[in-house]
Amino acid sequence: MRHVAVIGSGPAGYYTAEACQKVFGDQVRVDILDRMPVPFGLIRTGVAPDHQSIKGVSRRYEAVALTDNVRFVGNVTIGKDVSIDELRELYDAVVLATGAPHDRRLEIPGAELPGVTGSAAFVGWYNGHPDYAGLHPPLDGPAVVIGNGNVALDVARVLAKAEDELEASDVVAHALDSLHGSKVHSITLLGRRGPHQIAMTPKELGELGELGHATPVVDPADFPPVEEDGALDPGQRKSVGHLRRFAQGMPDKPIRIVFDFFAMPIAIEGDGKVERVIVERTALDFEGNAHGTGETYAIPASLVVSCIGYRTPPIEGVPYDDKSGRFANIDGRVLPGLYAVGWARRGPTGTIGTNRPDGFHIAEKIAEDIGEGAGKPGRPGLDALLQARTVEPVTFRDWLKIDAAEIAAARIGAPREKFVSVDAMMDARKS
Repeated sequence: MRHVAVIGSGPAGYYTAEACQKVFGDQVRVDILDRMPVPFGLIRTGVAPDHQSIKGVSRRYEAVALTDNVRFVGNVTIGKDVSIDELRELYDAVVLATGAPHDRRLEIPGAELPGVTGSAAFVGWYNGHPDYAGLHPPLDGPAVVIGNGNVALDVARVLAKAEDELEASDVVAHALDSLHGSKVHSITLLGRRGPHQIAMTPKELGELGELGHATPVVDPADFPPVEEDGALDPGQRKSVGHLRRFAQGMPDKPIRIVFDFFAMPIAIEGDGKVERVIVERTALDFEGNAHGTGETYAIPASLVVSCIGYRTPPIEGVPYDDKSGRFANIDGRVLPGLYAVGWARRGPTGTIGTNRPDGFHIAEKIAEDIGEGAGKPGRPGLDALLQARTVEPVTFRDWLKIDAAEIAAARIGAPREKFVSVDAMMDARKS
């Protein structure tokens, strides 16, 4: 029998468990550990709350979790309740599937001012992550969103949506109340480069043109000649087509979403809180890199959300690549018996679906390395260790009770409620 521990219950973790089932059949036992009492990682707390269809992939993970040889072990913190070295003693293979839940630091003066937040925190706030339930972002004036990817679009769209447009979302109650009272009437999206360099997909970008109370604004002067669009790949060309449509002029609405291209934030200023972002105009060199031109201007802001990327948090005793913000690994191998998968291996790139082939890749590496297994204790050994340390693990069937309690507590017109504290989750588990 092979024993595998997977740390992290998001897409990378469940795809790895599914792959181990395919590779080893019933000759494997997989424990998926998570510090939260609830599974699914970014599916629960990172996917845009108004994109409910994407969250349907969790049904696939649920089917894996309810099999006999895969077990969810929630409410267990690595480094506090059990160490990596202890897990390596208990399991034939330990897979780091922790994702990249921390924001990449915004390295400009004023980035520590109140009112500046990273996208992981802001998205976690409106998605009900317990770590960010007390964020209280200032929604009393203009907002600046730094970044030109889909996360920046998600943030801008949620800020711009009216009350009726959020009814079918699962924005948590405390965030929904704040958004309903929002006075954000201007949202500026800052991008260091131009329309041809955006990392926004057509569907998400096109949604901005359909908002009931917000108008996307693009300066026609920011575009290269339209003939140059032909060199773009089809998806990028469609995205740029949306931007060109916005630049032709859209119906005037109460909220403006302004695309400020060739714009690099160089400082954030204010008296004890955010009041303005200082921006330097950029130009592209022949290789497409952005460089400052020396021309600067200020954008008023009471809220700044930095959407410039993510990092995997280090774990004591695990080699770490600080430059890349992920675990140091060679083709997924970190140390003997220790592996990394998903964003913890590759960095924050790819979609949810990208993690499926990555999970199979790591399962094949495990098969090459551990053979029939080394007779390690696996699941019973972990249970004995946690019991000795009075750790109260949460099972997948416990999660189903939490899930049912959230659905029962849902607001009228919303698909579900979410408990935003670990204590509330643990209480619901016992109901």
